[in-house]
Amino acid sequence: MTDHRPVVLDEPSPGSSRNLADTLRSERTGAILLLVGAVIALAWANSPWKDTYASLSSLTVGPAALHLDLTLAQWATDGLLAIFFLVVGLELKREIVDGQLRKPSTAIVPILAAVGGMAVPALVYVLANLQPGGEAHGWAIPAATDIAFAVAILTVCGRGLPSALRVFLLTLAVVDDLLGIIVIALFYSDGLDLLVLGLALLAVGVFAVVVRRPALARWWVLLPLGVLAWGLMHASGVHATIAGVLLGLTVPALPRAGEHEALAERYEHLWRPVSAGFAVPVFALFAAGVALDPAAISAAASTPAAQGVFLGLVVGKPLGIVVATWLLVTLTKARLDASLGWGDVIAVSFVGGIGFTVALLIAALSFPAGSPSTDAAKAAVLVGSLTAAAIGGLLLSLRSRAHARRAAPTA
Repeated sequence: MTDHRPVVLDEPSPGSSRNLADTLRSERTGAILLLVGAVIALAWANSPWKDTYASLSSLTVGPAALHLDLTLAQWATDGLLAIFFLVVGLELKREIVDGQLRKPSTAIVPILAAVGGMAVPALVYVLANLQPGGEAHGWAIPAATDIAFAVAILTVCGRGLPSALRVFLLTLAVVDDLLGIIVIALFYSDGLDLLVLGLALLAVGVFAVVVRRPALARWWVLLPLGVLAWGLMHASGVHATIAGVLLGLTVPALPRAGEHEALAERYEHLWRPVSAGFAVPVFALFAAGVALDPAAISAAASTPAAQGVFLGLVVGKPLGIVVATWLLVTLTKARLDASLGWGDVIAVSFVGGIGFTVALLIAALSFPAGSPSTDAAKAAVLVGSLTAAAIGGLLLSLRSRAHARRAAPTA
């Protein structure tokens, strides 16, 4: 009997297949470089030369008249990560217009899974911080999934798994990024200046008009407009990385007459290597340098903020993803693709607990500069992400073997 219920984890559409192929080609290398940056930061911050690391991070450069006299660590967080979020915006635009998010029937599952994967770890964090000394303001730290690491773990450990599972993880991570962006914009803005924010949005609007005019869309026009939008967004009090997302969302995601590829696809190919190969690793270099000596680890482990982050990533994230997906399948007429089992969903949900780039960013925004909770939360992000990666990688390997045995011809 044919099952006519809608499939919640289906094979990718042609647009999603292109997006998935683009991501898989680059994210593995990007994850390696990101890991290299983090390892260098950790080694440097725990070496006899740790004072030079702190001095370099706090070195201030930039014009004070434009309120851009920032430390190198701030330039990495506010400036370089804007490139990362530009790529996220371009990726979101392609998914919304020509990918999985284009169809409500396929978009609803990763959207709800992403919502569950943010709400539950946030709740776990808050519960862990009800004790004395807790700091609830860091609730959003364990809510983010690092798409580069997550896709890299799936690529390495999940060979042979159905492509529907890969699309699910990619779409979930993209939606997760979008929700993380909204959280940063709403809850981590400081001293909002509505006039300057209006000017920033005006600059984004001008960029949107110009990028659609082939005669005007030259790099020497678009780049200054993008920098202007970023500078105004930074001055407005909204985190400057939001400008990168908005700019990416304005770029056309479908080919125009006579074109073989959309402008969003072209720009993503152009900027993704800059993001994955330079911007994110340098950000990791400045963000991941926390003390990991026994005393520091002991102090961090006793900090409610660190406990909440670790439990949120390792327990809350997979629990939220699985429960949200299970509720959708149980309470509606939807079903999993025939090639998938709940073991696949559970395995990939642990990979969703790898929160690195955005989690480190939110950790830096959640607590005052120099606060012990900042380093404790960052250490928990690193340890929690590695734990989730190890568990997720092991489960994905087991699921790959199970699928291989199922596909093998019987004697």
